[in-house]
Amino acid sequence: MDIISKTQDGITTEIVDMPRATMKEASVLRKILLEDIQSGCKKLIVDITKCEFIDSTFLGSLVISLKAIKSLGGNLKLVGIHKEVETMFLLTRLDKVFQSYPTSEEAIISFI
Repeated sequence: MDIISKTQDGITTEIVDMPRATMKEASVLRKILLEDIQSGCKKLIVDITKCEFIDSTFLGSLVISLKAIKSLGGNLKLVGIHKEVETMFLLTRLDKVFQSYPTSEEAIISFI
């Protein structure tokens, strides 16, 4: 699994570089995000632009990470939700929970 980590102006971006994100990838992503949060990151972006499919366990990892960072006064934002993936967010009403942006640049600006 390829997750590319970038930090700019105190904002960490985790880029999920794969077309399908399922249970196997969910545990790895959760571990990376929780490590980011435990190391003091309060501004976190998860870029899922390349994900054409995510399953419920992957969504769960995002929710767990969002709760963890919010409890410390931070925020996690999403970038690049595909149409197919957007349907899952709408059905689970997580579109009301997560802030999402079309590009990383827009997500970064939203933190400033």
